[in-house]
Amino acid sequence: MNDTSDSTRPAGRADWLRELAQARPDALERLAAPHVAGREFETLRAPEHGLVMVRARIGNTGDRFNVGEATVTRCVLRWRPEGGEALAGVGHVLGRDARHAERIAQLDALLQHPPLHDALRRDVIEPLRAERLARIREERTLTEASRVRFFTLQSEAA
Repeated sequence: MNDTSDSTRPAGRADWLRELAQARPDALERLAAPHVAGREFETLRAPEHGLVMVRARIGNTGDRFNVGEATVTRCVLRWRPEGGEALAGVGHVLGRDARHAERIAQLDALLQHPPLHDALRRDVIEPLRAERLARIREERTLTEASRVRFFTLQSEAA
């Protein structure tokens, strides 16, 4: 996990989709529920599970190779604000959590609507980001506590 993202910069769509996908499902549900309650979403593509090929590069610059497959769930919804243009929301999440993918798609559609964007960013995206960064710090603390450091011994010259 990478925590190098600057939390002071404005979140673009890729940024909020990343935060939503990496959020714990229970936290996402708790924070999203008040914002999606009472809103009607049209299903364009119901949550469905599939596989994607995960590819990597040796040393991040070398030849590409296939690491393996990963299970993903995707969902596409449409939301039409009253008197406004329809907005499509997409949700992709690793694993088989259809509800998580659906919530991501709902919030993605709502976040694209300017009157709702700032409130959703403040009430949903930023708390999820803070929680993710806290999890990363906790994992690093636990890892550092059990880290073994090896030193190279030099043989003595005779």
